[in-house]
Amino acid sequence: MWKIIAFIALSLVLVYISRGSLRAPRSHGFYRFFAWEFILALFLLNLDVWFRDPGSWNQLISWFLLILCIVPLVFGIHALRGRGKPTQQREGEPQLLAFEKTSTLVTTGIYHYIRHPLYSSLLLLAWGIFFKVPSGLGLFLALGATVFLVLTARADEAECTLFFGPGYESYITHTKMFVPFVY
Repeated sequence: MWKIIAFIALSLVLVYISRGSLRAPRSHGFYRFFAWEFILALFLLNLDVWFRDPGSWNQLISWFLLILCIVPLVFGIHALRGRGKPTQQREGEPQLLAFEKTSTLVTTGIYHYIRHPLYSSLLLLAWGIFFKVPSGLGLFLALGATVFLVLTARADEAECTLFFGPGYESYITHTKMFVPFVY
């Protein structure tokens, strides 16, 4: 029962954070909200077994993915804040979070290798949580998060193409979406 209450309470926080995006269906933030919901449900589903049997194969994979998810998150946010030059010019886009309101296309650092390090981080997080205790319901939630993160990335790319124009179109031809050199 407490997990249902926690899910509702945390979902309300996500609704508040995503309020601008939820008013703009097809925006990247709209899809990201649903990815967050799937990840939240997956987290609450597997919370009871977070530290159970720490040497098992699934826990080792889980911890590897959970630790790895920090890398693209940190480097991605750092690059957006440092080189993206957030601007007031994008204040009219309520679906964007503060660090997303960039005025300069970031193509260096981690963005030299992948276009969506923050979504890569969320993918690693979702699958890391899934491997805590693999189950049918967990697989459904991890796959749901994955689908919504791919939709998020595609919507984000459409938005970036509109804002940055040919520079972004050129950028996507030589970078991968989520995994360097792979996909």
